[in-house]
Amino acid sequence: MTNTGMRAGMVPIGRRLRAYFAPVDRETGKATPFDPAKHGVFLLDAPPTPWIDLGWIENFARRSGTLVEPLRAGTRGAVSGQYRGELEALVEFDFREWGKVQMALSGGSEHMNVLAADPNADAQASGGSALPAVGVLPGSSAVELVVGAGAVGSFSKGDLVAVDVDYQQQSGYVGSAIAGAYVSDPVNVKHDIDFVRRVTFSVGRVAETTSTSLLLAQPLPAGAPVLGAAVQRVVAFVDREGGAFFQEWSALFVLEAESGGRVCFYYPRLTPCGQKASDDQRETISEISAPIHSIALHATFRALAVKDENDSALALYYRSYFPAATASVY
Repeated sequence: MTNTGMRAGMVPIGRRLRAYFAPVDRETGKATPFDPAKHGVFLLDAPPTPWIDLGWIENFARRSGTLVEPLRAGTRGAVSGQYRGELEALVEFDFREWGKVQMALSGGSEHMNVLAADPNADAQASGGSALPAVGVLPGSSAVELVVGAGAVGSFSKGDLVAVDVDYQQQSGYVGSAIAGAYVSDPVNVKHDIDFVRRVTFSVGRVAETTSTSLLLAQPLPAGAPVLGAAVQRVVAFVDREGGAFFQEWSALFVLEAESGGRVCFYYPRLTPCGQKASDDQRETISEISAPIHSIALHATFRALAVKDENDSALALYYRSYFPAATASVY
């Protein structure tokens, strides 16, 4: 006999949502997968590659704009069924932490690294002509950049660095592993050999130096430097309103329940849409204790469709629930 008088807790109660983003292959449109069967034990503090932990988020709101239309029949036009029309889904939230990827996602267009500039360079809003890059030598990895004894002195503990190849007047998407910009005409880039390093997401912070290497505090998001890569010092990040490029990433939002269990919202392809439910702010300002305020990055995205390989249906997002060990099934 089943005891229906007692029900185990089924309400997921959590503190905040945590956000993870991973690159979409811009050439093929292939998203980074999240498979609940394989990733049910997704480690929040050590996410699998290529997922990037972007910290806690707040004011998470999902909106479905998918049209559900009635199917009418007969002389009276009675509803005999229904079907889905246009698919649309929006999601918005506030990043509580600032960083390169967070800024790129909230801005939506090209996001640039401000390279350490030549003192004699003309001033530019996105950074002037940069100091020469230093070649990365064989034996480097995602956490160690071998530059040689003569070049180590050009960098210090705490420096931000960008690591990528020289720009060779190519068109199309540029940036190792993660597209940082799209070049429609090389003439627009004006022979800037450092352009790929200006837009690359392959950025890290120097934690220590050795006699020949730079040791990074975190692995480079793009992984080990590719052949021909070089490194330059970065002094800041900058984004802008404008440009033709749109960011596109896979996203996973995780609510870790206090009572056990987990809720995951997986969006295979998200692109910033600049459409907000409330206003046009890119930052959200919250008072802590006057005159001290916290500043969060507000981001709004539109979900792009993917094909579910199990049944070829078009899908915008997936919601997964992993019940606690003692929770009822229904």
